Amino acid sequence: MDEERNLCVFSIDCEAGTYIRTLCVHLGLLLGTGGHMQELRRTRSGHISEMDRLVTMHDVLDAQWLYENEKDETYLRRVIMPLEAALTNYKRIVVKDSAVNAICYGAKLMIPGLLRFEDGIDVNEIVVLMTTKGEAVALGIAQMGTADMIACQHGVVAKIKRVIMDRDTYPKRWGLGPRAVLKKQLIKEGKLSPHGRPNENTPADYLAQERSPVAPQSSFVAIAPLVIENMVEEVPIIPEQVKEEKKSKRERRKSEKSEKSEKSEKREKHKKRKRESGAADEESKKKRRKSKDSK
Repeated sequence: MDEERNLCVFSIDCEAGTYIRTLCVHLGLLLGTGGHMQELRRTRSGHISEMDRLVTMHDVLDAQWLYENEKDETYLRRVIMPLEAALTNYKRIVVKDSAVNAICYGAKLMIPGLLRFEDGIDVNEIVVLMTTKGEAVALGIAQMGTADMIACQHGVVAKIKRVIMDRDTYPKRWGLGPRAVLKKQLIKEGKLSPHGRPNENTPADYLAQERSPVAPQSSFVAIAPLVIENMVEEVPIIPEQVKEEKKSKRERRKSEKSEKSEKSEKREKHKKRKRESGAADEESKKKRRKSKDSK
């Protein structure tokens, strides 16, 4: 407090989008003296404060000159912090190199693309997806907890919130793995449905591989291995049941289409009636006007 100059200095810990200028005006109204903001300084953003590695624009110029003339990038690396320094407060998920470019195009992170993960991840928690070199790929929202990532063999690990890495930084690798190639071959041979689902011609070896739980490796988590037995029962696929289900789906689609067509016809009829009634009203008005003019 400075009573001589009528000044007050205070600090606020707030979220993005807070109107500090309006807050100062409201404080003055509550005190009954009036008030306004004279100076505003941001001392911290996230976990990076003004006391962490502050530099001036002259430092940036000197570092750039040293890099261009002496080919020495140590000063430049000291002055400019990497993007990953602002993401150290988020829990990490390391993805495979084959899944990086797909994530850059907005694809969700699935179990096959998961390599390592940090302990204590909860559902709907914001995590950072990283490469094996420590490069930040994207920010995601976890759809599984740590225990689910260990036990599950398929599913969505995280959906993308914000992509950080540029596209095509890593090569396109989706659809080139041994599992994907085998799946495409079985679809061509008719041993899988066009959508990759098993049918009556699917080999037993492929079904056994699909049902066997394979946990991804984790260097951050120290948990005893799980032994899962007889969790999935083999259900025989009967072609007659499949045909009946397809027929029922077709009938439902036909009924929905017929309902939509009936509704559209009713709307058109209603519009026509409105137009006809409007035209009749206009004609009656014209006749009335003519009769009045003749009188």
